[in-house]
Amino acid sequence: MAVLRFHWYNTIRFRIGLALLVLFTLQAGTAGFTLFEVDLRKHDYEILNLAGQMQVVSHTLLHQSGNYLDRAAANAADYDRDLALYYRDMQQNIRLYDKIITSFRNRSLDPELTGRRDPLVCNWDQRSRNQLDVSVAEWKKFQGGLSLALGPDPSRPDLAEAARYMTRHGEDLNRSTHDLSRAFQGMMEGKLGLIRLFNQIAFAASALLAMLIAVMVYRNILRPLGATVSGFARVANGDLGYQVPVAAENEIGRMTVAFNHLSDRMRSLFRLTDRINRGTNLHDALKFVCEEFHAFLPVEWVGVLLLTPDRCHITLERLYSETPGSMQENDCFDFAPGAQEAALGKRKALAIDDLEAYSRDKNPNLLPAKLAQDGKRSALFVPLSHANGGEAVLVFASTQAGAYSPEHVEFLSNLAAHIAHILDKTLFMEGLVVAAVEGLAKLAESRDPETGDHLVRMSLYSAILTEEMGKDGPYRERITPAYVRDVFRFAPMHDIGKVGIRDDILLKPGRLDPDERKEMEHHPVIGGQVLRRSEEQMKALGHSIFNVGIEIAECHHEKFDGSGYPSALKGDAIPLSARIIAVADVLDALTSKRPYKEAWPMGKALETINGEAGKHFDPAVVNALHLALPRIMEVYERLKHV
Repeated sequence: MAVLRFHWYNTIRFRIGLALLVLFTLQAGTAGFTLFEVDLRKHDYEILNLAGQMQVVSHTLLHQSGNYLDRAAANAADYDRDLALYYRDMQQNIRLYDKIITSFRNRSLDPELTGRRDPLVCNWDQRSRNQLDVSVAEWKKFQGGLSLALGPDPSRPDLAEAARYMTRHGEDLNRSTHDLSRAFQGMMEGKLGLIRLFNQIAFAASALLAMLIAVMVYRNILRPLGATVSGFARVANGDLGYQVPVAAENEIGRMTVAFNHLSDRMRSLFRLTDRINRGTNLHDALKFVCEEFHAFLPVEWVGVLLLTPDRCHITLERLYSETPGSMQENDCFDFAPGAQEAALGKRKALAIDDLEAYSRDKNPNLLPAKLAQDGKRSALFVPLSHANGGEAVLVFASTQAGAYSPEHVEFLSNLAAHIAHILDKTLFMEGLVVAAVEGLAKLAESRDPETGDHLVRMSLYSAILTEEMGKDGPYRERITPAYVRDVFRFAPMHDIGKVGIRDDILLKPGRLDPDERKEMEHHPVIGGQVLRRSEEQMKALGHSIFNVGIEIAECHHEKFDGSGYPSALKGDAIPLSARIIAVADVLDALTSKRPYKEAWPMGKALETINGEAGKHFDPAVVNALHLALPRIMEVYERLKHV
């Protein structure tokens, strides 16, 4: 399953937002630059207008001077007239030209020239500056020559000489003024070209950025979304567990990962349901739950606890653990104020991040405290209700601290009803098994008057021996709580085959003859046939129940050295359950009173069994008998038949 680390800079929101911000900034910058340049164009028009006025002034001076020479003053009256008209116009034009060109030279246009409130600051390109220097020099030269031509007396200037000077040098002034105007016009056209180029570049950049956004949307949104939608369709059509490739580290990637989790969980749930439908007991169901949920939950221990009718205690009905621990099935725990009570009260899953800290200063017989003693660091409690009207808690435990997140709590809370249904099914199936076993055992008991409490005692002995052998050694992995339970349940059925033995043989008070002995020794085969037919019926319903019972019924009279019956099996070829039953059966037979003998003392019985180790009995089972002797003696003292 893909696991990605998502960063804020990989999100669609950030990337598209950044792209749109860049696009907006580019467009806003282009608009701002264009508006700024358009505003500057107003300045340019002012400059061109003043340059045009300079050209008009230079042409006017030249034209008026030519006209004056054509009709020069003939007397004093004409001179006074020309002084009032021609000379006055000449001075106004010269002042205007000087004011304009001085403003150009100072790069600050006088408000009197532009009509603005403030001076207009100008920037010239290199060509305009060069031509302005030439035009200013030409104007100064023209001004100096004109001043000499007018003479020293400003009240009686020599108008004719001044007119002749302007006609001789006016063309140079016109040419200089025209060149300055052309330089300004070229500068303005360059600015327009720059605006045009900038807008073209901005348009191309905007188009490229839009294309990049489109490609990003396709690669990071449309294509991954299409793959995800296709994955949805596959899962909807029954391809549970299908994993959509995670093509992007963004929100679509998050959605894809979440969908893959959902698909995987759906597959696990369907697989779990299928496995449970093929299972036969609650222990298998817990094992399946642990295995199927391992991808979603850190779990090494799972158990089902049932609330007692008085609501004061809670019992460990079943457990499955990947590592051995001190807790056993049917252990009883105090109920209040543990986490299981909180879970049932809230009717929702409850996580404990630190079992040791949670259990500190609390009752040591609470389940969280027991889990902490077994090395578990965190636990998750899921309340369940089952069809029998009782209440139960499904508990997951892990050696990791803080292993269960709010996502895990929500996930299991949503699955509580499904898990409760599984619990109902497995408890119901186990009830059928128990009823069948008890019925068959009672049938065998009714045919053999010697049994009495023999079935109870030897069943308990068998369970104790099985548990002891599962603590250590080669059988540690094989002997599970479910196996112990099966041995305990099916031990009473070891002689079920006696239902097929004639009464005159089964109930004969004396020693059997060889033919009768041969028929009696056929009862393991009969018992195996009965249970195999029962197993076939159960398999037809999709369940397997009686395997351990078949082993016990068929092989409990086999001997470790191969001298037993009915198949003369030897050593490990004899099923482990049958080897255990053989010791438990003989131990109880030796220590119990029979019509034909008195009960042996336990010590004498143990000596006999020790002597048969390696011959009749598996030495490993005999060794387990001595290790578990205190528990065996407790059962013996409580139920002995002497």
